[in-house]
Amino acid sequence: MSAPIFIGSRIYRGSSYGRLHPLSIERVPAVTDLCRALGWLPDGVYQTSPRAKRAALAQFHTETYLDALIRAESDGAVSDAVRERHGLGTLSNPVFPEMFRRPATAVGGGLLAADRVASGGMAYNPGGGTHHGFADRAAGFCYLNEPVLTIRRLLAMGLSRVAYVDIDAHHGDGVEAAFVGSERVRLISVHEAQRWPFTGGLDDDAGGAAINLPVPKDFNDDEFLFVLGELILPLVEAFRPEAIFLQCGADAVAEDPLSRLSLSNLCHRATVRGLRSLSPRLIVSGGGGYNPWSVARCWAGVWAEIAGMDIPVLLPEAAQTVLRGLSWSRKGTPSEAMLTSLSDAPRGGQIRHEIRKSVHHLRARWSIQV
Repeated sequence: MSAPIFIGSRIYRGSSYGRLHPLSIERVPAVTDLCRALGWLPDGVYQTSPRAKRAALAQFHTETYLDALIRAESDGAVSDAVRERHGLGTLSNPVFPEMFRRPATAVGGGLLAADRVASGGMAYNPGGGTHHGFADRAAGFCYLNEPVLTIRRLLAMGLSRVAYVDIDAHHGDGVEAAFVGSERVRLISVHEAQRWPFTGGLDDDAGGAAINLPVPKDFNDDEFLFVLGELILPLVEAFRPEAIFLQCGADAVAEDPLSRLSLSNLCHRATVRGLRSLSPRLIVSGGGGYNPWSVARCWAGVWAEIAGMDIPVLLPEAAQTVLRGLSWSRKGTPSEAMLTSLSDAPRGGQIRHEIRKSVHHLRARWSIQV
């Protein structure tokens, strides 16, 4: 079993979807710099992500779409026909200088993670988690679907069962569409109800492959931990996966501007802690997250959980300097706690009846497996 690895790349540094786009912020560089400042990335732990080759991308994406994506990066523009057919050059998925190379690098990180955990172990690819991409179309800030391609690599390695757990605030519609009816991949998603892409309803099971739990706004820590203990972990354990892929989007944290959920970053670490004993292989990716401070703190804490690092109550000066150096042109001013600590205070509350009812409904529906 290999030691945990952290996968990153210089391509994320300075790369932006545009000044007014939610992904105008730097995320992977921020979490990398924060972990380095804390001394959590010694030699051999940080691995540079390769860029996935076109043949690897074509294991899911169509040749026509890859042609369009590569040409859009080269030309710096798309035609109306390409925009309509492939979703490129839109407000959500704009043309920008690294629009092919950056997501191809994220996929390369996922494929590297799969290869590195072949004999067991854990890998962290914060640049991945692009769960909205479709075979022939970009969507939801996602040009290529890294989770799908990484899971396909795991299956191609000979694994029989892969569990995909998604705690992003937005439903991973692209991943679900890719594995409809699969008996080898079990998908479990907890996401905000009535939130784009408006998929992943309670009774949507993707032909028996998926368990979806849409949750109401203001979803709190106690509710999340209830769902984790009563639904996510039992379902994963019953599936007996040979590998687990955790999409660990940070947009369910209370400070995020693109959701109405109220979690602390403690929930993400609790998910890693609960899952890692349920399979010999664990791959953790990033995903959504649009507040630079909450993303950096959340994903650095996730790496601490994976790598077994102790999180200080008060961050050392070098780590605080990283957080104080972040900027956000859209809105928001971080609290002093977000600049001096990594862990949020718990954000508990009442476990609402509708959440208990939905969890019990899903447990009954999956009674054979649970």
